[in-house]
Amino acid sequence: MAKVNVIFWTQGGNTSAMADAIGKGVAESGNEANVVAVGADSAALVNDSKAFALGCPAMGDEVLEEDEMEPFVASIEGNVSGKTILLFGSYGWGDGQWMRDWVARMQAAGATVLGGDGIICQEAPDADALAKLEKAGAELAALA
Repeated sequence: MAKVNVIFWTQGGNTSAMADAIGKGVAESGNEANVVAVGADSAALVNDSKAFALGCPAMGDEVLEEDEMEPFVASIEGNVSGKTILLFGSYGWGDGQWMRDWVARMQAAGATVLGGDGIICQEAPDADALAKLEKAGAELAALA
C-alpha cells in the first residue's frame, strides 16, 4: 500500500475541497492518503516520495501564495527531479496563468507533472472537477 502526500494551502476552502477529493481517490484505490496543509515540516513529506500532490489557489497577480506556499515550493524545487507531482488549485479571476507557470517551473526542475498540466477550477470545484481530482488521486497512488 502506497502513502500519498497531498500538501496544500487554502484561503477560502476551495483548494482544501480539491485536496480532499484527491485524498478520496487515493483511498478508494486502496492506498493511504495524507492530506495536510502546508507547514514547516512539509518538505520532509516529499523528500522520500516518488509521487505527491501540491495545491494552491491563484493569489494576487496569478502567483502562488507568497508567505507559506511559495517558500515551501522554493525549498523543494531542488529535490523534485524524477518525481511525479499532481498540481491543483482554484482561481477567481484570470485564466490560469499561475498554474501554467507552476507546471513549467516544476518541469524545469525535472519533475513530471501528472497529466502534463495542473487541475484547476474557478471558485468551488463542481461535481465534474471533483470526479477528475478523485481519478487523478488514484492515478497518482499507482505511481507512488
